[in-house]
Amino acid sequence: MNESATPSNPPRTVAVVCTQRIGDVLLATALVRSIKRQWPDAEIDMIVYRGTEGVLEHNPDLRNVVTVARRASWRERLASAARLWRRYDIACATLASSRCRFYAWAAGRWRVGLFDPDRPKRATRFLLHRLAPDEHRRVHTVTSYLALAPVLGVAPVGEVVAPGIGDDPTRRAAFDARLAAGRGTPPRPLVVVHPYPMFAYKQWHAQGWLQLIDWLRAQGFVVALSGGPASAELEYARRIAESAREPVMNFVGQLSLGETAEMIRRAVLFVGPDTGVTHIAAACGTPTVALFGPSNPCRWGPWPRGWPAGNEPWPLRGSGRRGNVFLLQGEGDCVPCKAEGCERHLASESRCLTELDAKRVIDAAKVMLGLPTASAAGDTQPLVRLPVERG
Repeated sequence: MNESATPSNPPRTVAVVCTQRIGDVLLATALVRSIKRQWPDAEIDMIVYRGTEGVLEHNPDLRNVVTVARRASWRERLASAARLWRRYDIACATLASSRCRFYAWAAGRWRVGLFDPDRPKRATRFLLHRLAPDEHRRVHTVTSYLALAPVLGVAPVGEVVAPGIGDDPTRRAAFDARLAAGRGTPPRPLVVVHPYPMFAYKQWHAQGWLQLIDWLRAQGFVVALSGGPASAELEYARRIAESAREPVMNFVGQLSLGETAEMIRRAVLFVGPDTGVTHIAAACGTPTVALFGPSNPCRWGPWPRGWPAGNEPWPLRGSGRRGNVFLLQGEGDCVPCKAEGCERHLASESRCLTELDAKRVIDAAKVMLGLPTASAAGDTQPLVRLPVERG
């Protein structure tokens, strides 16, 4: 392939490489959607770490998902490279990392990728034909990935694509029956609560989740808990479910990411911490309340559905609504510190979250549900609101 990819010379096959966590892989689907819009006949695969492919379940823009080991030896990496060797007309390295570039170099006859402006890029030029700067210090992760679009000759599309369960009628019927079992007849409106993030420093307190759930149940909503199969997550959800005053549906550890997304699509509200499923909720278009503490919202705030490319959704500080997402930031002059909790490690607590009052979370939920908020009634600590923007 020559050094320019243009709509007049569209590729037949494209690989998008994103060797990172689930949230990163999900956000990279905006680049995939951009490529598919420009070249609808191109067959696109993603190359990701094994264990993250669930977030791509039934993605309509993808032909295949290729997985590689996260902690692979050099022998394993070379074996993967041999299997991928120049199978694609174009390969895109979405991360400014040596491993991501390595797989793109192996996979593509013509290759593009990101580079960190703060680091030397001499070695990168041997692996990639064209480069785009990753302005990670000032832009959202979606914007970083979409920096590759103009290098490809593709119009950037700011649309993150959530997973799904596909069109199999048997699977859909079984899922419908499972979800309907706890909603009553006629079915009451559903709210999905995701109480457990991967890392402790992103964790809200259990008492807050219980106060939120009790308030939701008092308003007549059915509450479903979402989450993954890790033992600590299962145990945390069990304690939350058993401690709630009224029954909740506990789906933690029982659903694939595609099924979780399908459940969220049917909900009137989702509430969760800074985690991959909260990004899925935002991409589904469901009204979403995202609880943020030390993390940088400019970089990692959930990308609202329909938010346009090139328009950064979140400032560094402040709580408020952008499209279908309300980002609620913890309080404190140090917020966001951009560190891993107050003690600077993954198992640390973050006081901006452990001291976050449930009343503020309930107030944010009211905003997204269209209900009067406590601040409108003269609350002494109202929500700090950003101007409402819809993109």
